[in-house]
Amino acid sequence: MARYKRSGDEEEYKVRVPRRNEVLGVVQQMLGTGRLRVKCKDGHTRLCRIPGRMRKRIWVREGDMVIVELGDIQSETKGDIAYRYTQDQVRWLRRRDYLS
Repeated sequence: MARYKRSGDEEEYKVRVPRRNEVLGVVQQMLGTGRLRVKCKDGHTRLCRIPGRMRKRIWVREGDMVIVELGDIQSETKGDIAYRYTQDQVRWLRRRDYLS
């Protein structure tokens, strides 16, 4: 977890960075029933699902930056959504060279 401050505000925010077995990705297509297609930073396109613990708490749209949690089996084709970034957090990631 990295921290950053907004330039005008005194508030401090936490930005989650990918951990082990996680990769950054961009949502390409919504497929319905909690499934979506994500283009990941490692070059693979994965079929991902939104786990039940997150389903009603976050709303994911096409073009959103997410963290994909890779499973033990079929890690190159399937995964779970672990986190969705806000626009401010995406800007922070770009400044810190997490995104190319």
